[in-house]
Amino acid sequence: TKAFLTCVAGLAALTLSAQDRPNIIVFLVDDMGLMDTSLPFDVDASGQPLRHPLNDWYRTPNMERLAQQGIRFSTFYAQSVSSPSRVSLLTGQNAARHRTTNWINAESNNPTTYGPTAWNWQGLTTADPIYPALLKADGYKTIHVGKAHFGCIGSEGEDPTRLGFEVNIAGSAIGEPGSYFGEHGYGWIKGYRPRAVPDLEAYHGTSTHLTEALTLEAEKEIRKAVKAGQPFYLNMAHYAVHNPFEVDPRFIAHYQADDKSEAAKGFATLIEGMDKSLGDLMDFLDEIGVAEHTLILFLGDNGGDAPLGEAADYGSSAHKCKQAAVYSYNLRRSGRLWLIRTLQREKGLRVRRRYPCSFHCGMGETATVQSLPAGLSHCARRDTDPNGHDHGYLPDGSLRGRDPATRKTCAGRK
Repeated sequence: TKAFLTCVAGLAALTLSAQDRPNIIVFLVDDMGLMDTSLPFDVDASGQPLRHPLNDWYRTPNMERLAQQGIRFSTFYAQSVSSPSRVSLLTGQNAARHRTTNWINAESNNPTTYGPTAWNWQGLTTADPIYPALLKADGYKTIHVGKAHFGCIGSEGEDPTRLGFEVNIAGSAIGEPGSYFGEHGYGWIKGYRPRAVPDLEAYHGTSTHLTEALTLEAEKEIRKAVKAGQPFYLNMAHYAVHNPFEVDPRFIAHYQADDKSEAAKGFATLIEGMDKSLGDLMDFLDEIGVAEHTLILFLGDNGGDAPLGEAADYGSSAHKCKQAAVYSYNLRRSGRLWLIRTLQREKGLRVRRRYPCSFHCGMGETATVQSLPAGLSHCARRDTDPNGHDHGYLPDGSLRGRDPATRKTCAGRK
């Protein structure tokens, strides 16, 4: 936690112009699992990507595009379910510390049978160390778009604008959408009204899918920040791919011929729609000229819920124990902030098991949701571990501190 906040505070404390500070996008997908992508996140015994049949079922070309230009982590452990992961992401705290140990039911306290009875049902408060607030205080435009699920109805955590976000679009106490369809008003016109998505009235009655509406709103806020000369932090938190597994008609033709269930086909269209959102945002950053100054972190919140197989079967990625599919991305160009330059130089970094905040070459081993920003900080600051080992890299891309004859190079790797 201390390393997490140190990283963010260090970023916020830089007295640089907006152009010299990175824009930051956290692209968070709900209930997306290890196998729910055409990009493999599993690895073989030698650490090389290992494809499974589901990698050939799903279509995520923009995730593949992102991975080719960035860093992929193959083993990235999240908290158990939605709210614990989301609270951890904003505070850098483990669920055992912030005590939000279960998903938050918006209307009533829902402790689990085997969990602590005195758990933190109300979620985040204004007293918590929330890093978007640090960025906002240093001049960042902080934007939340999509699912929040940080607290129950009536709590401080219900409203992201009380937690350091200048802008909140569609975030509330709900953890799933009443509907994905604009024709249904995302639950206000038809669907499950108690989980109707707020703030998107302009799209009600249209054919705009929820994932598309959120993407369009995010682009509007990014454009405003760039026009004002502000660096921005965007928490792009999709409701997809949480149930209901309603078919996105834009993509169903890709899956109709398969013999999988209708729910599985609907889930696959939600995955592809999410991937389109990622690609649209990447294209938009290029279009408005800020791609080279923008860092993107892509992750799933708590592992998969795909309607495939049994509860512990292949569709749930059970053998990987609820991993989140994660990789971070830097848009290749050099910037004057060391965090961006370091990421550009050190493609293919991996997270080392014993020191989860340090990066090395290749596919990852182990990290945690709350340690990801700290890992970036260690990499950029050339920190040492408790044994005095320097985790930095030399200009040729090789790992500092090893004998030149045995150095493992990252140069030229993707």
